[in-house]
Amino acid sequence: MGELLTGLGLSSDVALGITIYGIVLLAALWLAMIVWAYRDMRSRSRDTFAHIGSALLIALLLIPGLIIYLLVRPRETLSEAYERSLEEEALLQEIEEKPTCPGCGQRVQSNWQACPHCFTRLKKPCVHCHQMLELSWQVCPYCTTQQRTVEQGSIVPQYARPVNMPEEAPSQPVRVRRAVRNAEPLEFIEGDDYTR
Repeated sequence: MGELLTGLGLSSDVALGITIYGIVLLAALWLAMIVWAYRDMRSRSRDTFAHIGSALLIALLLIPGLIIYLLVRPRETLSEAYERSLEEEALLQEIEEKPTCPGCGQRVQSNWQACPHCFTRLKKPCVHCHQMLELSWQVCPYCTTQQRTVEQGSIVPQYARPVNMPEEAPSQPVRVRRAVRNAEPLEFIEGDDYTR
């Protein structure tokens, strides 16, 4: 390269300086490509052999090695994969947490008594503590009150016996009528009061 530069009319000292500068520049570029590939692979993989292999590939093959590395490297970094998995997890939780109405399929809140779209009864309040209960629950898990039953047209509240109390004979027998769910939604009528 020095002979080419001297042939252009440059002195041998200037030609030697330009040649050395070009060699240093190419060596720095070669070293920078090796370091970049090593760091890039370290951000994309936890495998130590992949880190070293990518650096050796570029160290031995230079530009073709860089092209090969760019073609075979993992598509996303570890931090991008972690963020994507967090986003997917958040979306799944958001989907799972929002209940839907069994009547119309619209989204409802977990503490609603009825669906505002189709008036399907969703929950019932406890007769004693007024916590929201599933329709099929016969005993309130919060206060252990047995829910209302219908006996000969009158509503009789019943209370579940706590585990640590001795069993006493009931003063009068109570018949429990099981609710039968219809295929069509229950209609919520204003004035339907479940408090005592």
